[in-house]
Parts: sequence; structure tokens; C-alpha cells
Amino acid sequence: MRAGLVFLVAGYVLSQFYRAFLAVLAPILSVEIGATPGDLAVSSGVWFLIFAVMQVPVGEALDRIGPRLTASVLLGLGGGGGALVFALAEGPWAVHVAMALIGIGCSPVLMASYYIFARIYPPAVFGTLAGAIIGVGSLGNIAGAAPLAWLVGAVGWRPALFALAAVTFLVASALWVFVRDPERADVPDTGRGSVLQLLKVPGLWAILPLMAVAYAPPAAIRGLWAGPYLQEVFGADAAIIGRATLVMALAMVVGNFAYGPLDRIFGTRKWVVIVGNAGAAFCLAALALLPGTGVGTATMFLAALGLFGSSFPAIMAHGRSFFPPHLVGRGVTFLNMFGIGGAGILQFASRPVYEGAGGTPEDVFRTVFLFFLAPLVVGICLYFFSRDARG
Repeated sequence: MRAGLVFLVAGYVLSQFYRAFLAVLAPILSVEIGATPGDLAVSSGVWFLIFAVMQVPVGEALDRIGPRLTASVLLGLGGGGGALVFALAEGPWAVHVAMALIGIGCSPVLMASYYIFARIYPPAVFGTLAGAIIGVGSLGNIAGAAPLAWLVGAVGWRPALFALAAVTFLVASALWVFVRDPERADVPDTGRGSVLQLLKVPGLWAILPLMAVAYAPPAAIRGLWAGPYLQEVFGADAAIIGRATLVMALAMVVGNFAYGPLDRIFGTRKWVVIVGNAGAAFCLAALALLPGTGVGTATMFLAALGLFGSSFPAIMAHGRSFFPPHLVGRGVTFLNMFGIGGAGILQFASRPVYEGAGGTPEDVFRTVFLFFLAPLVVGICLYFFSRDARG
């Protein structure tokens, strides 16, 4: 099981990489295949939405056939195949197709890990484990920043994508060999249940709105808008963009590790999430008010957004505390569907916001940052009504 978890983490590193690498590739894809920032917003949104839609069948598969087959087959066929399609892309439409396939491939790897954690470890440590795997997996965020910019500059973006396809196939093969399915949960006399049964869990309703909007700002801005923002407002090149997004990625790693044990330290999950997301909202407000004050200031607020906006494992642990054992697979994937789906929807919607905003580049990105801020504030307000779960 230990070796299997190591390779599941490796799969999640790839997942984090694929959702974030478009920001660095944006300038070269614009020149070589005519993909505009708006096109890449659609491609990134496709990844998130396909990933989110896949959570329902992935949850069923985890509960019924286990994480080994679910993760290895989807990552190999979807992730590896999608990277090959991307490497051969001749226009924006091919990038859309590639990102859809990669979204399918990446959809099970984190939830397979969470399923194993929920089945074999005590609930009290779920948040710590969830944060740790996201923190380690966020190395993919780092690899998709300055290291990717260096690799693309050294060998070109197509050879880099071919290499990524090979790595993805290798990780999928390792999952097939090393992952071991935990023992199945006892099924109650009422049957296995369904996603509809999850909707009857009263503690979940106030959590879902924030789950749908909290991940979107750091994911969308780190994964796509940070590149165009720094390029258009400050004239930054790929190297500067790579360094700035690397700083943001490192802050997200720290944030994921930090959120994990905080519920046990403070004895509350609800207030850890509220305070953290209030910090993320402050950073978005600062970027909206001061979009053009300098690359250093912008990088500082982007990094702080990544730090405070990494509340995903804490919200997941809060929701997981309400699930019975036989619904753990479908429960965690249901929450993940809201988290990733919300990011995808806001990513799609950010394209017309960006294209429709008038004025200077500062005015355009002020509008983009406010677009991500508004739903986050609403989600925080609704989360106040959630029932706390002690760490």
C-alpha cells in the first residue's frame, strides 16, 4: 500500500502540473498555433469541467471496483493520450480536446488516495493526510512554472509534451502494479446508496457553495490568468512569468501543508476555513485595487492568494466527517465535483469577462480579479451557517 500511495502522489503531481501549465505556455502557443488567452481559458475550463463530471463515475468505481483499476486505466488512457494529442496540436481546438482527455485521466488520482485514507486511517487525521498529499502534489504546480519555462526554452514545447506523455504512461503502469485496494466497507441492509443519499446529509448544504468557489481563484489565476496578467500589465516575458508563478506555486504548497493539521490544533474545521478564505478574499481585493503597482507587489499578492486559498483539504475534511463508511468514495468525489466543477465554470465565465472588459490592461484585470472575488465572498457568507466538525 505504501508504494501504491507513492505512485498515487506521483499521479497527483501530474494532475497539478496539467491544470497549471497553460500559464507558462500561453505566449508560445499564441505565436505558434494562434491560441489566445481566451482560447486557453476555454481549454483550462474544459479540463476542470470534464474532471468534475468524471467525479460521479469515479466515485462509483472507487466504491465498487476499487482505486487500483480506476486510477491506472484512466490516467494511462486519458492523461497519457491527452498529452500526446497536445504535443501534436496545430490549433486551439486540438488543445481543447487534449485538455478534455487529460481531465479524464487526472480525475481519479487524488480521490483514489482519499478513498484509501478514509478506509484505513482514523477520521481525525484525514485532514492532515489530505493536506499533505495536496502539498506534495503541488510540486506539479512548481514544475509547471519556472522549470517548465526552462524546459520549453531548451527543447521546445512539443518535445516537452511528448516527454510528459511518456512519464504519464509510466506512472499509470506503476499504479497498476503497486496500488492495493483496501477491504470493502460493509454495505447496510438498505443497500449501497447513491449520490442522491448524500444530498440528504444536512451538514453538507452550507459547505457546498464555498467548496464550489474557494478553489477557483488560486487555480484559475495560477493556472491561466497570472501569465496574461503579468505579460499585459507589466510586459513580463516567459522567464519572469515562470518565476512569479513559481513563487505562487510554492506558497500553495505551504498552504496545503499548513491547513492540514490546523483543525486539530484549534479544535475546529469551520473557523480555520473561514479565516483562511477571508485572507484569500483580501488578496483578491488588493489585486483588484492595485493591479499595476509593480511585478514585486503583484507577485506578493499572488503568492498570498495561493497560501490562503489552499483550503481545499480543510473543506474536504469538514465534509468527509459527515459521510458513512459505505459512501466515502462517492462522498469525497461528490465534494471534489463541486470544487473542480466550480473552478471550471468560473474559468469558462472568465473568458467573456476578460474579453468584454474595456480600458487599460489594469482595468481589464481589475475586472477579472473582482469576478473571482464576488462569488468567494458569497461562499464565505453561506459557510457561516455550516455545522462545525471538530478536528
